Amino acid sequence: MAPRPAWKGYLKLSLVSCAVELTSATDRSEKVSFRVINRKTGNPVRRQYVDSVSGKPVDPDDEVKGYEIGSDEYLLVEEDEIDAIQIESSHTLSIEQFVDRAAILQIYFDQPYYLSPSDEVSEEAFAVIREAMAKQKKAGIARIVLYRRERPVMIEPFDKGLLLTTLRYDKTVRQPDEVFDGLRKGKLDPELVDLATHIIDKKQAKFDPSGFEDHYEEALLALIEAKRKGKKPPVAKPAERPTNVVNLFEALKKSLREENSSREPPRKS
Repeated sequence: MAPRPAWKGYLKLSLVSCAVELTSATDRSEKVSFRVINRKTGNPVRRQYVDSVSGKPVDPDDEVKGYEIGSDEYLLVEEDEIDAIQIESSHTLSIEQFVDRAAILQIYFDQPYYLSPSDEVSEEAFAVIREAMAKQKKAGIARIVLYRRERPVMIEPFDKGLLLTTLRYDKTVRQPDEVFDGLRKGKLDPELVDLATHIIDKKQAKFDPSGFEDHYEEALLALIEAKRKGKKPPVAKPAERPTNVVNLFEALKKSLREENSSREPPRKS
């Protein structure tokens, strides 16, 4: 079944516009998920809002959003009042500027979405915008209201369509000097750097995401299967924890030797 669009609206470049839809590029569904169970009865439990003062459960019809305007004082805001807020980016992705993709630091990237035309009438205009962006090798910057929040986004050609990536606001990104400012900038031994460079050369490979496997999930499934069959859960040998290197030069040389030996073809008997 095709995934449900997260947003529908229009993509606009100057006076050219076309109907588009946004679909999440990632699947967040968990393969292993747990329910909270009442240990005494074996029944699943459910969450319920309770009044913080009286302690009594609140009927869903009486639940309403509140904005704190003072100490224990809240301004009630209805759902339909929030839904009535409509700005341009609620329904239109208007590309404001074009930038070099490399100019956007990776730390600002948030969530990826596929952007595609939502009807046949829009396919030509969509294709023209996409092709022009690909030809210029530029990424578009726009804004979108998604999940009741306006977000800056980057739009770039991807496969046969466009990839939209929501961006983080500058004020939400911690600047690197807050963390790295205390690191020393001493002069490094060129021989040590050269050894590390050779190790990197030996480990070069073509990126293949299909090779990634969730080993923790595999361990969880093994635990669940054992318990389902009434067996004792498997006891995994604790992974060895690395320690700080005492002799960096010797550690690098040993690493390089191991990399060389692992890539040597097996000897014929």
